Amino acid sequence: MSQISSIAVVSTTSRVDSTTAQIVAHYREKLERNHGCSSELLDLKELPLDFLNAVLYQKDRNSHPDWARWQATVDAADKFVFVIPEYNGSFPGILKCFVDALQFPQSLRGKKASMIGISDGTQGAALAMSHFGDVLNYAGVTTLALRPRFIEVNKHWDRQRFSNPIYQNLFEEHVKQTVGM
Repeated sequence: MSQISSIAVVSTTSRVDSTTAQIVAHYREKLERNHGCSSELLDLKELPLDFLNAVLYQKDRNSHPDWARWQATVDAADKFVFVIPEYNGSFPGILKCFVDALQFPQSLRGKKASMIGISDGTQGAALAMSHFGDVLNYAGVTTLALRPRFIEVNKHWDRQRFSNPIYQNLFEEHVKQTVGM
């Protein structure tokens, strides 16, 4: 009998009403409805407002009550799904700050992660996922080989689901492989 994994799905931007957050909600819905997997949401726009000063640059990061909950969610997760928008040819800076604030190395080492890249342009966050994959590998995370790049995402996303059948199939395959990893 296999152990049930704890999955945290991460919205990796701090922008309000982002396409990233919409896709994260859709991903969590697919996990639950199609695979019977519950998940935890880590939405980086909800980080404490004083995150940089009160958490990132402090020796005792868990003394901040809001951050302690974030750290506990990460510690409890076995798998992570990172939905990564392309920002200036890479991933959002808030994502790197988030990872840097985690207890190192124990927060991520030995865990598993998958990534989805999205962009309005034609790169589909390929470089962003490559860069963030390097960060995850350094932290000792095993990453899923399937890294879909959803290019020109707003042409194929209707705020609830992908309208492009190829994107729909690739998205579902990613969910399936994440559950199975």
